[in-house]
Amino acid sequence: MEFDVQKKKDMLMERRIKLEALNNHIICTICQGYLIDATTVTECLHTFCKSCLVKHLEENNTCPTCQQVIHQSHPLNYISFDRTMQDIVYKLVPELQDNEMKREREFYRKRNLPCPKDVPPNAGDAEEEKPAMDAHAESDYHRQDEQVNVCLECISTSLKSLRRRFIRCSAQATITHLKKFIAMKVLNGTKLFRDIDILCNDELLGKDHTLKFVFVTRWRSRESPLRLQYRPRIDI
Repeated sequence: MEFDVQKKKDMLMERRIKLEALNNHIICTICQGYLIDATTVTECLHTFCKSCLVKHLEENNTCPTCQQVIHQSHPLNYISFDRTMQDIVYKLVPELQDNEMKREREFYRKRNLPCPKDVPPNAGDAEEEKPAMDAHAESDYHRQDEQVNVCLECISTSLKSLRRRFIRCSAQATITHLKKFIAMKVLNGTKLFRDIDILCNDELLGKDHTLKFVFVTRWRSRESPLRLQYRPRIDI
């Protein structure tokens, strides 16, 4: 009996995973420390410390890991706080959350400033909060950007034509954004956006080209709208 109990204990010990085996998944590749305020790039889903990523994007518009262009001019609009990842990191790394909170409080104390996480919300905040729909309506969604009129034409019988071919969007939108839009409309989801090619004047367009770039270099002096064609991807 004692042998069986010891054997079970040994089996449980063997199933334990050392923290270092998970480090590659919970460490920020910029600072090489455990993720703090984990923030994920929505285009490629790579995650970093918020402060590290924001500092990187002040001078770059690409993901630090895969070098994919996040957005030509507004990369900070395409990152989001990853609460699930941060909760996992705090659960896996003992005392990380407490130590980080102490460092943050000390940082603000030395500068005679209140720590934002210790400041209670104003009593009137709840009353002043606007409904989610109002906040949604007030977002400009790049309407302040230069706008481009686009006509999207299907040139393949294996894909459906868009019910509304004419759209108006930011000149900073990329071909990848258009691919995702088309995939959502004709393929019932954005996951298959890589299966679509977009062309202008029979020339295949790069995924990171902005509509402004395409209008100036491919459409040139032709009048609006910018006419683009889409088809299933052709592997060369």
